[in-house]
Amino acid sequence: MFADRADAAQQLARALSPYRGQRPLVLAIPRGAVPMAAVLARELEGDLDLVLVRKLHAPGAPEFAIGAVDESGWTYLTPHASAVGAHPGYVAEQKALEMEELQRRRDLYTPGRPRIDAAGRIVIVVDDGLATGATMIAALHSVRQRGPRRLVCAVPVGSPESVRAVQEHADEVVCLETPRRFAAVSQFYRSFSQLEDEEVVTLLRDQLPGGA
Repeated sequence: MFADRADAAQQLARALSPYRGQRPLVLAIPRGAVPMAAVLARELEGDLDLVLVRKLHAPGAPEFAIGAVDESGWTYLTPHASAVGAHPGYVAEQKALEMEELQRRRDLYTPGRPRIDAAGRIVIVVDDGLATGATMIAALHSVRQRGPRRLVCAVPVGSPESVRAVQEHADEVVCLETPRRFAAVSQFYRSFSQLEDEEVVTLLRDQLPGGA
């Protein structure tokens, strides 16, 4: 469906073209969405920054999300969380681990630099796809607390269920494809390499105001 993240970002940029010239704030969910958000910020003549959230993993299934947590500690749990064995003690343990990772990423990605103010602005939150929608919901909730004028979720692909789940948390959802048969985000990209921290730091250094 998409050659790679760059191709997906260009297609998203066309879909989001009405926001060009309105200086949107484009927020990436690291790590995979960072190069995509960099393209969108450039194409839409906006600003680039991050929104840090982490997926909470299902017991014994690290790729399956049962929820997500943001930097404030606010936690979203999916409706299926308890059914797959995510009891309160397990969730608390996972949350503590992911909060540590969020702090590590904040210290590494944007050391000494405050977040760009989202108040009163059009904010576009970008990810490379929605499987359960958990991380996007946590990201949207986090950004909503900062008072944006309009909050947009932008993804190339998402399961129909995840798109429905995020709709109530955003003012607009831009999702290019919603295939009914959805196993993983990666299946819709010919190339879907994992980004490393060093690549994220380099991208931010090159594109954030004043560098990372």
